[in-house]
Amino acid sequence: MTNSNGDISPEVLPMGQDGLIVRFALTSSAQATSAVQRFFGIADAAGLKGVQEIAAALTSVLFKFDPLRTTRADLAQELGALLARFDLQATEMPDAIRLWHIPVQFGGTVGPQLQEAAAMAGRSEAQAISDVTDTDLRVLTIGFAPGQPYIGLLPPQWDLPRQTELTPKVPAGALVVAVRQLVLFANPSVTGWRQIGLCAFRPFLPTRSEPIALQQGDALRFSAVTEDEMARISADNPDGLGGARCEVLR
Repeated sequence: MTNSNGDISPEVLPMGQDGLIVRFALTSSAQATSAVQRFFGIADAAGLKGVQEIAAALTSVLFKFDPLRTTRADLAQELGALLARFDLQATEMPDAIRLWHIPVQFGGTVGPQLQEAAAMAGRSEAQAISDVTDTDLRVLTIGFAPGQPYIGLLPPQWDLPRQTELTPKVPAGALVVAVRQLVLFANPSVTGWRQIGLCAFRPFLPTRSEPIALQQGDALRFSAVTEDEMARISADNPDGLGGARCEVLR
């Protein structure tokens, strides 16, 4: 967890009958995010015996194992050995393999809470849009719904609380903001986050050759488009990528 002087102090904790969690902090921060992303990559490359699945969350990494191939104690020992060599003080993110460029229409009827969110962050609407489009973002985790990304981190002024009341429904493609993060909704949903824009990009589309488009660790840049441009993108969107472009970096 995060101790009193702000350093990251990881814990290895049991999760169910066949899981372990390495938890770096209780709340998200740039340091915790970096630790999670870097440790995920190191553990994934380590070929840990009996591990069937590794999943990164905002402040922790989950390891699911096959009890017929390893034990909880043995896996905990292996994870402890990896942590003993792990740089807990680093704050840089690991190099991304892919960079997604995703068009988004901000404000107006498709971003009805942009003005409110911008004011809470002490920004004008134009500055708020620039904060989103100029920040080098990462897919921090996939969750809540199939393929749905939690994206971050935005600058510190965007550490906004969730709404006190739920929005009954936002559409698929809604871009919402809270706690320095963005979520791009895969399906229509209730939310406590503020909607600032809309994409034609669908993170999950069962009929697509790759139904889940994004992966944890992907780099991501949003680009602002006009209402007319978004209408053209949406009118010709058979693959659900909504004008997005994926650039392979390495």
